[in-house]
Amino acid sequence: MRVKRIMIVPTLLAVIAGGAAGGSLFAAVNDKKPTANVSNPGPDKADKIVKIVKTDAEWKKILPPDVYEITRKAGTEPAFSGKLLNNHQAGVYVCADCGLPIFSSKTKFHSGTGWPSFWAPINKDRIIERVDNSLPEQRTEVVCARCGAHLGHVFNDGPPPTHLRFCMNSLALKFIKRKQK
Repeated sequence: MRVKRIMIVPTLLAVIAGGAAGGSLFAAVNDKKPTANVSNPGPDKADKIVKIVKTDAEWKKILPPDVYEITRKAGTEPAFSGKLLNNHQAGVYVCADCGLPIFSSKTKFHSGTGWPSFWAPINKDRIIERVDNSLPEQRTEVVCARCGAHLGHVFNDGPPPTHLRFCMNSLALKFIKRKQK
């Protein structure tokens, strides 16, 4: 068990390290223009994801107000307003709160809905799906498996091969551009 935890930390640091020299792990995740080698985007299916638990007050203190509203209060940014909607660069989309790699640019597609959409996460263990009854129509909420951040919702109207549409908030994700070789 201990070996798996040791394996996760260097991998996560390798993904985030390109975003900021020195500083805290959180600062690196929130860097405006992170870059990293994403050939190994984090823990693989066999690795256990170590949970990050903070109080609501701790999250409120470290997150920008707009990110806090989306990820901790299950808010939704207005359609067509997110900075990641029209991003077509190669790389990885990580949780804005904890830096866990969630989606690859390889699964991103144009859904026309106004939010960044993906047909699959990097690994299914990166997300938790739960029932959302906040509207009259039942939906499936998607949260980060490591820190519980609200990312968006998943729908059954996506493209092949999964036919899923992971409709995510731009503010819930940070993009790490793949370094050119």
